[in-house]
Formats: sequence, C-alpha cells, structure tokens
Amino acid sequence: MPTTPTTSDLVVGADGLARPLWASQDQLLMDYYDTEWGMPITDERGVFERLCLEIFQSGLSWRLILQRRPLLRQAFAGFDVDAVARFDETDFERLMLDPGVIRNRLKITSIMKNARATIELRGSEPLHELIWSAKPASTPRPASAAEVPSTSDESRLLTKQLKSRGFSFVGPTNLFALMEAIGIVDTHLVGSHRRGASGVWPEG
Repeated sequence: MPTTPTTSDLVVGADGLARPLWASQDQLLMDYYDTEWGMPITDERGVFERLCLEIFQSGLSWRLILQRRPLLRQAFAGFDVDAVARFDETDFERLMLDPGVIRNRLKITSIMKNARATIELRGSEPLHELIWSAKPASTPRPASAAEVPSTSDESRLLTKQLKSRGFSFVGPTNLFALMEAIGIVDTHLVGSHRRGASGVWPEG
C-alpha cells in the first residue's frame, strides 16, 4: 500500500513510496536514500570512509560526493585506514593533481591525519566504537525538514573527543551528519518509507 505523506516535505514517487524532497528529484540520491542512508555501519573502515566523505562534502553538495565516491575510493586506497596513514608528501601531491578528487588541501591533509589518529585509537577505543558511543537515549522524530536538527549535544561532545585525540576537520555539524548517515540517529521524516528501516530505532 502506498505511503501517505504527513507533510509537504515528503513526496510520493511513482513507486508509491514517500521520500523527502532531497531524495525525490534525482535517481542517484533516491537510490542512496533507499539503500544506504541511515543504515548501520559499525566497522572501522566503513566508519572511516563515511567520516572522510562527510569531510569532503563540507561546503559542497552530497550529490557531487556520491558521483565522485568511486574515484575517491580509488584515490584513497579504498579508504583502508593503514594505507591512508602511510600516505606521504608524494601521495599528497598526487591527490592534489587528481581531477577525480576534491582538491582541497585542508581536507586532504585532515584525512591523512585522521587515518593516523584512527590507528592510535585502536589501543583504547577504536574509531567505530567511539563514534557509536554518541548514540543518544532517543532519536529525533521530525515531521518536516525544518524539524531535522543539524547538531546535537552528542555530536558536540563527540567533536571534543575526536579533536582531543588528534582528529581535524570535524565539528558538530558534519559529525551529526555522519551519525545520521550510519544509523546512530534516525532523522527520516515521520511518514517516510525508510523511517525505522535501520532496526537501530525500530520504534522510531
């Protein structure tokens, strides 16, 4: 049975499924929304990759990042933490000349730095465990796009924790976006066909 939207911020597609506006205008974004966004990622490499993508996305469109993702994976050794941690000045210059990469010096430098910081975390609280420790007691229940938060107390605390452990280019906004993307919070609009799909918040 088709989903009935509860807000004008939801659009019912030709398939009868309700999605937010941002995931309804473009097939690439629709596929990402339907299959990936908000689904749990709990391993180190997976969380590291998504953190890197959020860093690259800062100031840019998420659609551009999805388009470039295969090229970014190729350029950054599949976002293998150990491989990226070994990148040196030669790799940096290679990346700055690669047209498939988001060629921003600060972003590329931070990703190399964050890979090394991720390795350092393994002896105490691995990156994926630290990120998931930000899971709140309850998840938002936005009925409209205006009700979707962009930060949280947890993302602000996580920012402090990561920066104290040597991470850079992380802040409450891009970390909250990471939390949304990997299922730590469920910010699917109430009425969306993906609400509660992750299983992390089955009553969400």
